[in-house]
Amino acid sequence: MYSDTKTGAAALSVQSGHAAKPQRLLSIDALRGFDMLLIAGGGAFLERMEGKTGLAWVDWIAGQLTHPAWHGFTFYDFIFPLFLFIAGVSIAFSLQAGLENGLEKPVLYRKVFRRWMILFLLGILDKNIPLDIFDPANIRFGTVLGRIGLASFAATVLFLNFSWKQRLVWVAGVLLAYYAALFLIPVPGYGSGDLSFEGNLVAWFDQTFMPGRLLQKTYDENALLTQFPAHCLTVLGTVAGQLLRSDRTERTKLSYLSVAGLISIGIGLVWGLHFPINKHLWSSSFILLTAGMGLLFLALFYGIIDVLGYRRWSFFFKVIGMNSIVVYLAYRFIAFDHTSKLLFAGFYKYTAEQWHDVFQALGSLLLVWTMLYVLYRNKIFVKI
Repeated sequence: MYSDTKTGAAALSVQSGHAAKPQRLLSIDALRGFDMLLIAGGGAFLERMEGKTGLAWVDWIAGQLTHPAWHGFTFYDFIFPLFLFIAGVSIAFSLQAGLENGLEKPVLYRKVFRRWMILFLLGILDKNIPLDIFDPANIRFGTVLGRIGLASFAATVLFLNFSWKQRLVWVAGVLLAYYAALFLIPVPGYGSGDLSFEGNLVAWFDQTFMPGRLLQKTYDENALLTQFPAHCLTVLGTVAGQLLRSDRTERTKLSYLSVAGLISIGIGLVWGLHFPINKHLWSSSFILLTAGMGLLFLALFYGIIDVLGYRRWSFFFKVIGMNSIVVYLAYRFIAFDHTSKLLFAGFYKYTAEQWHDVFQALGSLLLVWTMLYVLYRNKIFVKI
């Protein structure tokens, strides 16, 4: 994941009311860590709290950590889009730094393309363990890591060749074209405008053109057609990153991020009245809703950490955010839940049985963070 950018822990200096161009921002690593926390055991811990405390707000939070069956939105739907958005923010920093250091565009293209290929292969490995290379029909090619790689490459090409205004026009064009396609192109046996699980255009397109195994049998939400709206999140992230790296004052940056976030959420909610908010389809309304949320979260973390200077609390998230690729793949290959039970069951077995899975999840989170902390202290950061 895009963790080899020039984003880390350093302050912004302010002179004559203007912010110097930041080379490193702790807020970006912390926000990435917050996002990955929900994958690194935090989500499981909160989800297992449901129905155990008698507190309605705890149950509501737990309910936000599951995906809707089809249309609708929960906070859990925001995790992957937020990472795509943060990847775009990081791209703006890393590419601009590369250009300032004299790297030519072809060199940057090759670096990002190589990263895309590595993420694509890691994604296939992640989603197909044990991998049977002699049975390609049962290999799932649409993956989270592959999408991150492709979105980063597309955002890089656009960033290096178009202004931020032109990139916004590109995003608007893609989202409108995707909207028109799903409502106007007829699907055999279902007609046009069918957004049901079985009759939507994405399902037909994936069944027709996507090789290998599809996640949802009839289609795959990380396959072909949804790549177009999904990459818009990363492109929008580059616009936000370019703003943060500009010479504008901190107050102006926060204002732009906040206002843009609210506008994007508003348009997404209104658009959702006709084009439902749906993560499975990566609907245009879903893209704008999550992009707006990403802008607001970025403003919040940037304002608290890098502007106001309250940083100590963010260290917990920074440790996770600095090794995001390790977090993601570790949960596939290491049985943290099992290890947590072996290490901590002797302590929590004296509590009520209904709490055992909660403490087990908490122990798993502790193990993950400890592993990442050891890597952090030894300055080991896995970069792709």
